Amino acid sequence: MDFGWVDNAVYLGFLWEGFVNTLILMAVSGVLGFALAVLVALAQISGPRPLGWLARGFTTVIRGTPLLVQLFFFYDGVGRLLIEIPGIRETFVWPVLRDAFFYGILAFTISVGAYTGEVLRGAMTSVPRGELEAARAFGLSRRTILWRVWLPRAIQICLPTLTGEVILLLKSVPLVSTIAVMDLLKAANIIRDETFLVYEPLLLIAGIYIALTLVLTLGMRTVETRFPGVRPATRQPQCVATAG
Repeated sequence: MDFGWVDNAVYLGFLWEGFVNTLILMAVSGVLGFALAVLVALAQISGPRPLGWLARGFTTVIRGTPLLVQLFFFYDGVGRLLIEIPGIRETFVWPVLRDAFFYGILAFTISVGAYTGEVLRGAMTSVPRGELEAARAFGLSRRTILWRVWLPRAIQICLPTLTGEVILLLKSVPLVSTIAVMDLLKAANIIRDETFLVYEPLLLIAGIYIALTLVLTLGMRTVETRFPGVRPATRQPQCVATAG
């Protein structure tokens, strides 16, 4: 094994840029995807019937197609269509629309929204109705019940499943290397091409991903044990999303 290339400042720069981009992609997509997941879950549970059908169709399509196909669809398909819009190059959004990083975040956000939306839907339907009735008896409004009782209780139920979704998102990030975004895998591929070393760069980024997974796992377990109302010995079993 030859790891002498690690001392090369150029290669370290590639790895650092890939590491930072990986964290940004995961963090931004995770936050935006969770917000979308809440809307998807609510649309299916308490929204108007047409909106519920639309949300169910959305989750069915997104969960039924490979993430790599979705990534190419947005980058090569939607991206090229937007470019053809007259005057789009003169607008302030043009630098964003031409950036592959944007389409990576878009694809991951939609994927997280679909998968996590089904997880949240299953968790929200698992919340005991008596708890919601008790909240109504205290005179709480529907909005207050949603944000202070129903949604927190649902998150409490499915926290273990959400941990798995976060880790799956992390392992999906290397797909952006196929659309020319500098992530850890893209950096490793550049190093492999220039040094003709096959295993060493891949082993290094594999170690980085394992370390990130351990950090995320420990962090989410800490959240589980400290989440309001959760005790390790009495924590609710993890929910399983039903088929959309």
